[in-house]
This record gives sequence, structure tokens and C-alpha cells, in this order.
Amino acid sequence: MEKVRLGIIGIGAQGTTYAGLIFQGMVPHMELGAICDISREAYEAGADRIAASASMMARFTGASVEDVEQQAASIREKYAAVPYYTDYIEMMESGNVDAVVTTVPHYLHPVMGIEAIRRGMPVICEKPAGVYTKQVRQLNETAAAHPDVPFAIMFNQRNNPLYRKLKEIMDSGELGELRRVNWIITTWWRPQSYYNQSEWRATWGLEGGGVLVNQAPHQLDLIQWLCGKPKTVYANIQLGCHRDIAVENEVTAMFEYPNGATGVLVTCTHDILGTDRLEIFCDKGKIIVENSQKATVKRMSMTEQEASDKMTMADLHRLTMGNAAGGGNSLYTEEVIEFPSQWGGQHAGVLENFALHMIDGTPLIAPGSDGINGVALADAILLSGWTGKKVDYDFDEDLYIEELNKRIAEEGKYALIEN
Repeated sequence: MEKVRLGIIGIGAQGTTYAGLIFQGMVPHMELGAICDISREAYEAGADRIAASASMMARFTGASVEDVEQQAASIREKYAAVPYYTDYIEMMESGNVDAVVTTVPHYLHPVMGIEAIRRGMPVICEKPAGVYTKQVRQLNETAAAHPDVPFAIMFNQRNNPLYRKLKEIMDSGELGELRRVNWIITTWWRPQSYYNQSEWRATWGLEGGGVLVNQAPHQLDLIQWLCGKPKTVYANIQLGCHRDIAVENEVTAMFEYPNGATGVLVTCTHDILGTDRLEIFCDKGKIIVENSQKATVKRMSMTEQEASDKMTMADLHRLTMGNAAGGGNSLYTEEVIEFPSQWGGQHAGVLENFALHMIDGTPLIAPGSDGINGVALADAILLSGWTGKKVDYDFDEDLYIEELNKRIAEEGKYALIEN
């Protein structure tokens, strides 16, 4: 196999983005094998969406208008020749695809993932891995029973070179044990028109939640990938904050870790002037990330506890006055890490990594089994917000489904989850 033929299940905004990345040559070892969607109109509109993404890439690369127009015309021509299905099982069994990606509403990610794996079909699940952990656990158990079937999740931020570097630093132990992590991620501003564009958006019955299941799954994954799983969660959530929707779009969550460390996650979709700032404080240093593009790593010459035990009040005065000669800046060194961003590069990198995993066994950047961690954290936050109580990270899964069903019943439009 020189190239993996990818089948895209669902040709909406995300599906056409992946098709566009493949058509534009950003995934060298992958080609588009087939597309499945319930609507022929969606399939036919897909070429226009891909052409629009080509225009977006052109703005980043400085390509000429003529080049963009030529590329868009080429995309429409190629797209029209791609096999089209309305039944994803039929597509998987057609012989036209070597792997599939599930760009569909969240409840369907585990369903389609299980069907693919049972057929020996490699699968990339779109994030989140699902809405509730009990369903995602079934997906993981199916994958564990078929270990030879490649299974990944689209955690494209794990392919962000900045976070990959920070993962190396945290795993090395050079900064010592975690003491505190804070992440304010409010750059998800969405106007009311965003929620009005599709019936499934911002519903408990079709989307399964709001900011925690749609916009912030990457942060829910990264905060655990970098800092580990919390022990308990206590959260305040607001439903329909400044928007006419039923689900959570304002969240403040507090975490407690097994070693006594603490954490705070703040996210929302109504801050038009949003902030993206991550701080990780450890025994012997600190990481500050701004806008997911620039990180400042401060490495201390001694642990905080050693500094507390050794420093006199005169040392404290010199430190707070910033007198480097007197010992101020000698307490730590500072490294700034920054990588240029590339539109689509992180998603394309996950697709390419998956293709190479199938071709030559390259290790996966984001194994599919890791998807349950972010779902568990989102569910714990929601359960705490619904009940007003602190909950364990290993919460009662049946209670979560019971509480979620209450919200679905209140909507009065969708089927309840069978527990």
C-alpha cells in the first residue's frame, strides 16, 4: 500500500475540510476513496466548501488568484468522480476504501466506530469520542478485542508542535510534581446564528451538550495529556448563557489531583474578546502558554519548598525587587518556545500519521482509546454542575445517563438514551 484510500462518513463542514486537505496534497500518503452522506445535496455542495478551503489556504500561502481558481476547478472535477454512498456500511464493504473517518453528530461516533472495527476497517473517530462514557467504553472494548485494526481519534492539538514539546517537558519530570494548572479558554465565541444553522446544534438529544462536547474537547484532552487525570471535579455550569440554547456555554470547573494539586478550567462561547492562557505550576518550574502558540518555560534552580526553607527576609526583598545581582532572576532560567502556525497542518498531520501507521506501523499520535478521557472529564463537569456536588472523576455512569435523559426529556423532541 502506497496510499490509504479514506472514506469520509458525513460531508458537512468537517468532512469537506478533510477532503480539501487531501485534494490539496497536504496528506501525502492518503487519497479520497469514497464519501457517504444521507443527502445528495450535501455531497454536491461539498466541492464548493472544499474550494472555499483552498481559498483560505491561499491566503496563508500567498498563492495567486489564478492559482486558487485553477485549484478550485480541479477540486470540483475530482470531487465529482469520487464514489458516493448513502449507507456507510455499504461504503465500508465496497472495496473502495481502506479506512474511514466519522465526521457525524457526536452520538454516532462510537456507533460507527464499533461497526468499522468489527469489520476490520481502520477508523479515525472525530472528537469527541462520544457523549457518555458508557458508550465510549463499548467502543474501546471492541477495539481491544480487535488489536490489529488501527483506531485513532482526531485530537489534532496533539500534533501541535508546541504542545508536543510541552508534553516532553512534563513527562521528563524536570519540573517536578504538579501543583496547580489553570486554563482560561474563552476564544470560542459563537453568535446566535451559529446555533440556528442546524437542528442538532446545542441540543442534549442530538449534540449531547454545548461547549464541553463541541468546542473544548481538545483542551479537555490536553489538560489530562499534560497533567494527568484529576481525582475529583466541582463545577458551575450555566445553560444558555446570553444565548437562546438549552446546553452549557459557560463553565468554571475546579479539579483536585491525587497528589493534592489543584486545577481550574474556564471556558465559554459568548466572550467575543476571548482569552487562551494556560499555566502549569510545578515544584521546580512553571509553563505559561498564550494563544496556543507561544510558551514560556521557567526552570527553577531549586524547588519552591527549598526556596521557602532557605530564603531569608533579605532574600525575599531582593527577589521581589527583581534585583538579579542579589539573587532575583538567578532563581530561574527562562525559555520561550514558539512555532509558526499553518492552516490545516495539524489536522493533516493526524491524517498522515494514521496513513503511515497503516503503511509502516508508525506509532499513532492520538490512539483512539485515549478518547474516553476527555469524555469522562466533560461528563464529570456536567454531572457536578447538574447536581451541585463535587463528583469523582470515576463517577456513577448510570447516574450521568439518568441526568442527561432528564434534559433530553425536557427538550421533548428526541429519544432517550437506553441505559
